[in-house]
Amino acid sequence: MNKYYIGLSVTYHDSALAIIDAQGDVLFAEATERYLQNKRALNCEPDQLFLVPDLLKQYCPAPDEFVIAINWRKKRPVYESAVSRLGFLSAPGLLKTGIKKLRSPLENYQLHHMMACQRNSILAAGINLVRIIREYYPGCKIAFADYDHHLTHAATACYSSPFDQAACAVIDSYGEKGAMAFYRYNHQKLERLHETKGIGTGSLGLYYMKITELCGFDWLKGEEWKVMGLAPYGKFDQELYELLQSVICVNGFDCKHPAKPLFQSLTRLERFRRPKDRPIEQAADCAYTGQVFFAELVTKLLNHLYEVTQCENLALAGGCALNSSFNGQITGRTAFRQVYIPSAPADDGCALGAAWLSYYAEHSNHRKQPKLLTSYTGSSIASDAMERFLKFNRSLHVQHLPGSVCDITAGLLATGKLVGWIQGRAEFGPRALGNRSILADPRSAATRDHINQKIKFRESFRPFAPSVLHEYAADYFENYQESPYMDKTLSIKKAMRERIVAVCHIDGTGRLQTVKEDWNPRFYHLLNSFYQLTQIPVLLNTSFNVMGKPLVHSLEDAVAVFLTTGLDVLVINDYLITKSPDESIE
Repeated sequence: MNKYYIGLSVTYHDSALAIIDAQGDVLFAEATERYLQNKRALNCEPDQLFLVPDLLKQYCPAPDEFVIAINWRKKRPVYESAVSRLGFLSAPGLLKTGIKKLRSPLENYQLHHMMACQRNSILAAGINLVRIIREYYPGCKIAFADYDHHLTHAATACYSSPFDQAACAVIDSYGEKGAMAFYRYNHQKLERLHETKGIGTGSLGLYYMKITELCGFDWLKGEEWKVMGLAPYGKFDQELYELLQSVICVNGFDCKHPAKPLFQSLTRLERFRRPKDRPIEQAADCAYTGQVFFAELVTKLLNHLYEVTQCENLALAGGCALNSSFNGQITGRTAFRQVYIPSAPADDGCALGAAWLSYYAEHSNHRKQPKLLTSYTGSSIASDAMERFLKFNRSLHVQHLPGSVCDITAGLLATGKLVGWIQGRAEFGPRALGNRSILADPRSAATRDHINQKIKFRESFRPFAPSVLHEYAADYFENYQESPYMDKTLSIKKAMRERIVAVCHIDGTGRLQTVKEDWNPRFYHLLNSFYQLTQIPVLLNTSFNVMGKPLVHSLEDAVAVFLTTGLDVLVINDYLITKSPDESIE
């Protein structure tokens, strides 16, 4: 019988869809924003009506049964249900007064808006998918499952990891009961050790969102990245640090807001808010101090987790696991010796966790050899789109270079060309890992500025990532740790910083991607070819998009970015495309 397990992340932001087969293997996983080309896909269902038929046809041949699993419990928490009945989770309800202020860094209307959007997403979960299955596969059975949100995070982290055993921390903005959960993972079994409870308990996710606001950025757009990029330009502010201590603290597995001075402290925090008309640099001290305090809090939580589990392997998930600036410090600040963070640790990854939980609910005794899950589970460039492009293109110079495209592209990179690089299937998660990337030579600081100004159209303080051949990574990074998904920021050795200056941040760090041949043979070949030419085993790697847009999804997306930015070269699989014949190599 052909049975498929479809996981839906129905969080109102970063929704996603994943498909697992009857053997528990991942067939497909991708965030909705890619298909829609709508950053974060706010309030967009993961099972898009025009997308689902093609996905089922491609990945679910001759289906007999489907299980549709979602990443939130349908039974909602008491507080959410109560304020919904009172009318606070509606448009007019956001304007209502007379309700007690929640003990949170955010305003009630912001929290209620999130709850309302989340509630609507759960209510509509799977409705498009069921309609399509009924229409295209009327004889199929359909079963449904819903799971605790933090458990789906933990499942994604642990089932995709190389570990048989691990301690697992899920650190988020909120779940059904609270903002965090901690687990012991043992041979595909997840045991919950602790879950924080209550809307008024401390949330590190909401704390970081507040820091993002104070810096003048927008967390709804996912601009926490900017805080991490800006932080190294700042210095420690003792007054702000002490004020943050009065807002949130850690005790064991719990984050808490101190009993009395919270609201007074939050009011005092407002003096650190950067006005929108002031230079971004004025927020650097806030970003730096906020990041330092965040790292201290998470360190306390993880040290307590180690004390409880005595396991040296850590699997980390939840939105806070995207804090690569801290992730690279974990082995130095805790007793954990190996740290694994999935390619999609935030809510998009929960689609995979939900699918896996529904699979193991029926195959509890099925044992799989643990191995690192590939991140390349998304869509490919449609072959018919490439055929149309070759047929109707009248302006771009196209070369078909099977067998030599990596070597020729490496040569162009070595001469300073900026390359849009698309290969195979897209990455699952927020980072470009060599299949939907913009690549450049890391040896010149001017390259960094050129990409920010003429391709990404973003702030000058935003750093770029070094993709590095694993064999040489220890020569370039202090206390090197493998970082397959660009999930850790490490210090670049002083002797190497000038050699790869375009990917060296102001504090001497780089958020690296480890590249191994068995993980991505084509990208490894390109990097190795560049190394043979330059003796530098590193490329500058950033996502193939412009600021405010997701990674490119279709051929049309890629060509549009190519034609409207300062990119010199576009490579799609074996095709090398330039804007004029003079820019290519015959």
